[in-house]
Amino acid sequence: MKRRDLEHIVAAAANIVAEDEFVVIGSQAILGPYPDAPEPLLGSMEADIYPAHAPEKAIEVDGGLGEGSQFHNTYSYYAHGIGPETAKAPAGWEKRLIRVPIPPRLLSDRHPVALCLEPHDLVLAKCVAGRNRDWEYARAALHYGLVEVDELLARIPLLPIPRERQEQIRARLTRIAATERHDC
Repeated sequence: MKRRDLEHIVAAAANIVAEDEFVVIGSQAILGPYPDAPEPLLGSMEADIYPAHAPEKAIEVDGGLGEGSQFHNTYSYYAHGIGPETAKAPAGWEKRLIRVPIPPRLLSDRHPVALCLEPHDLVLAKCVAGRNRDWEYARAALHYGLVEVDELLARIPLLPIPRERQEQIRARLTRIAATERHDC
């Protein structure tokens, strides 16, 4: 997915649910602060979003723009309507969202905005998910300098998970960071 694809999804969602602000919490949230993010971070063809002020309308976003929809079949990317509880990011993540105004669309009176998960919060949420692809995402974000290991480690105690799991994430991130420094 490219930045223009994310913008298209948010603009289309705004028209479907008559809301303007959408929280983007999945991997493609990286496109907010980094419109030209490195290719290894752009593999997903879905954007996990929900209307910021009406999260219950996420089901409408999913129905209109979700996997298997006409939108998906036409553009090859899609929205996954989720809820705020999906984000397993460090406490306070809502205050660190990155505001990205979306260019207005022809014949639309909406002024959509993407509120993208801040990169450190995003990477830690991926670490909590813990799939191989999530760890590869974390490795790539560190490799390309989009996040700093010290900031990641500082936010681990803010994760909404048991301390034992926090320590596992700390150990793995420390190993990844050491490998990345060694490779440079």
